Amino acid sequence: MMQKKNILALLLAIVLIAGVFAGCSNNSGTNNEGSTNTNEQSNNGGSSGQTDLKPANIVYYLWGSEGPANKDILAEINKKLKADLNCTLEIKYIDWPDVNTKYPLLFASGEKFDMSHASPNAPVSYYTLAKQGVLTDITDMLDKYAPKLKAEIPEETWAGNKVDGKIYGVPTLYSEFTPYGYVYRTDLAKKYNLSPITSPETMEAYMDAITKNEKFPALNGNSNDAQNLYRLFVGYTGSWIAAPGIPLEQMYLVAQSASDYKNIIHPAFTDQFVAWAKLMKKWADSGYWPKDILSSQVDAKTNFNNGASGGFITHMPDWTGNYGALKQTLPNAETDFWCPEEQNNKILKKAGVENSTVISVTSDNPERALMVIEKFMTDESYYRLIQYGIEGRQYEIVDGKVRKPASYNPDVDGGGFAAWALRNDKFNIPLESEDPRRYELIDKWKETAIDNPFVGFSFDSQNVNSELASIANVNSQLGIQIMLGKAGDPEKAVEQYRNQLKQAGIDKVIAEVKTQLENFTPIYEQK
Repeated sequence: MMQKKNILALLLAIVLIAGVFAGCSNNSGTNNEGSTNTNEQSNNGGSSGQTDLKPANIVYYLWGSEGPANKDILAEINKKLKADLNCTLEIKYIDWPDVNTKYPLLFASGEKFDMSHASPNAPVSYYTLAKQGVLTDITDMLDKYAPKLKAEIPEETWAGNKVDGKIYGVPTLYSEFTPYGYVYRTDLAKKYNLSPITSPETMEAYMDAITKNEKFPALNGNSNDAQNLYRLFVGYTGSWIAAPGIPLEQMYLVAQSASDYKNIIHPAFTDQFVAWAKLMKKWADSGYWPKDILSSQVDAKTNFNNGASGGFITHMPDWTGNYGALKQTLPNAETDFWCPEEQNNKILKKAGVENSTVISVTSDNPERALMVIEKFMTDESYYRLIQYGIEGRQYEIVDGKVRKPASYNPDVDGGGFAAWALRNDKFNIPLESEDPRRYELIDKWKETAIDNPFVGFSFDSQNVNSELASIANVNSQLGIQIMLGKAGDPEKAVEQYRNQLKQAGIDKVIAEVKTQLENFTPIYEQK
């Protein structure tokens, strides 16, 4: 009864806030038609040839859309699952534009399904879902149904997925770091005898040379670059790290440092913010980005790949993952990545919980779903199918790297799944389309990255929802304009921005975050 109340409460909240329920497809009820309403009877979970298991169909929700060959790849997966676990996998998709609305409704509606992606950074946090009672507690299931998986994931990684001592999701085993930085063309830097970018000053020198001498500006993007420039500012400023409270797609709160993580502030109320606002006004007036950037529809990365921008701001995996695409459009272009977070020794370790696979409480076969997760994460043949596709059709391995075969036709053979949470370092194969510096940086940052003190912390916004809505409105207007140098006199604009944040309730939000942090202990400090 409590679970039903929690689900109903979550549903009503989402309907009121998002107003999207009526516009979404009516897919509540039983959608895993091939499943059986029975629990597993075997004590041999995790092994092959489960002939004593009754047939089941496992419904798995993933973000993204279905590629032309996805059904063919899934058919190969299901041949193996049928033989090993007497089940089949059915994948349903939440397309990227719909994630913010349909992902929360997936859990709120009570729809019957088995597995889904989850993360503290998803539209509904992993921790929130666990506390709402819509996820299956797998703590006592692991030894029986996924012993190999349990043993392979380190205890400290499992700890990040615990909520009140219970485990509600399987964390990824893939090492990843996502600090932001400015991607720029070193071939053009050499052309103008410029030093590598290591600061806002050297970045300005590069942007100035590009804007004055090339046929395109240094950051030819759109309004999204306001948030990107804010991320760059936070990364460059001292020991600041992003803090909970305000969503990360807005001008968020920061902690003074990873060690001083309970000291929460909004950067707008600092001298550093005023200095950055002045710099953004200077860069805007210098033409480093287009005058119509607020209305532009094309992002800087797209323009960069088409030879129409001197750089773009993104995170490291996106920069290194863009290598192959850039080589196709600009084969002679060379790039580098200024990462202020690396300079300031504050790259955060990405916890496994940030890409997790969860099992819904509406699942008729939670034990089998857990066994399927184990297969994908501990059996290389399953791993390659879900991550790379069918060998010889979607991929081939040459010189230790994955590449597309000569016969590959994207209109027929294109496909793949956004199954990030199922990745495992030991099975991962570098892509030919990736910049090899990705793995050099990963190896380097494994040694130097610092622990994120907020892993395991779930901010409950219930007491400040109205304030957060008002703050979001302020950020979407004046905040964006300040970051893009479009707000007039910087000092006056910052003063106005501070006043509007005060009126919106920023002090109450900060106080609420601090209150909730009082009794929180980071996972790495727990004994």
